[in-house]
Amino acid sequence: MELEVRHLRALCAIADTGSVRKAALQLGMTQPSLTTQLRRIETSLGGMLFTRGQTGSRPTPLGHSVLSRARPIIAEMTALVSAARDAAGGVGGLRLRIGSIGSRAVTGWLRRIHQRLPDTDTTIHIDVSSNTLLQLLATNQLDVAFVQETPGLPLAVPPGVERRVLIACEPRFVCLSDRHRAAGRPAVRLRELAHDAWIVDPTADDEVTALRRVFTAAGLDPRLVHVRDATTAAELVASGEAVRPAQPTAAPAPGTVIRPLHGDPLTAQLSLASRPGSLPLPQLDALFADLMASYVDLAAADTTYRAWLDRSGSPLLPSVGSH
Repeated sequence: MELEVRHLRALCAIADTGSVRKAALQLGMTQPSLTTQLRRIETSLGGMLFTRGQTGSRPTPLGHSVLSRARPIIAEMTALVSAARDAAGGVGGLRLRIGSIGSRAVTGWLRRIHQRLPDTDTTIHIDVSSNTLLQLLATNQLDVAFVQETPGLPLAVPPGVERRVLIACEPRFVCLSDRHRAAGRPAVRLRELAHDAWIVDPTADDEVTALRRVFTAAGLDPRLVHVRDATTAAELVASGEAVRPAQPTAAPAPGTVIRPLHGDPLTAQLSLASRPGSLPLPQLDALFADLMASYVDLAAADTTYRAWLDRSGSPLLPSVGSH
C-alpha cells in the first residue's frame, strides 16, 4: 500500500481530534471505513500509530514520528492547491480569510471589518470545532480564527499558531423551556436540572467531556442526547424535552429562556488565533478590536448577561456596567 495525501490527512485528523469517530465526522467518512483505512496504513508502515482507549486515540512514538513528517507535506499541498486555484481564477487584490466558532458576535465583527476594509475580499468559515479551525489556520487556509477552549481540556494548538485572549473566562448558561420550573429563577442550580435530558453536539470539541466532568463533580448523572441540528435542538428545548448549554450572548429561541448556572460550573476561554506574519500587526490588532467591540455590544444589550456581570462584579467587560 502506497501512502497518499488523503491517508496523511486521515492520520492528522485522528491525532487532532483524539478520536477515530470525531475524525471520521470531520473527514465525511464512516467510522468503520476510517478504522479499516487506519489498519491498512499501520500494516503498511509496520507498527501501531495510535493507542486506543476510553480516553480516545493517542499517537504512539511511531505515530508521532509519522505525524511530524505528514503535517509539513499536507501544509505544502494545501498551499499549492490554494495558489493554483487563485492563479486559475485570476484572484487579485486584498483577501482576508476568517474562521470562527458559531457566535452572534460574528455578525457585528464582519460588519465592522467590511466598513473598515471595503475593498478587501473577506470570507468566513464557521465550524463547531475550534481544533478544526486551528488546523485550517496552520495549513494556510485561514488568516485568523475566533476559537474557544474549555478549562482543563486544552486545544491541540499546532506549532506556529498564536492566540490572543479575548475573554479569559466566559460563563456558559443553560437554555430551557420558558415553562420549565426553573425558568423564572435568576440563576439555576445544576441539581434542579438533574432529571432533564441535556442536548450536546457530538462534533463540538470536548463538550460531552466537559459536561460529564461537571455532572460527576456534582454527583449527578443526567441523560445526554446527541443532536447536531440547531433547529431540532431548539424545538426539543422549547417543548420541554431537554435543556442545553448556551453561550451567554446567545438569543433564546421562541418558547425558551437562557439563564446562568449557579456557581458557573461551565466556562470557556475565547481567543483570536493567527500565524505570526500572516497579517501585519496593525491589521491583526484592528481585527481583535473589531471582534471585542462586537462582543461588548452583545453583552451590553443582553439583560441576562449584563445582570450576571453586575452581580458577579466581573472585570470581564468593565465597560458594560456603564450601559
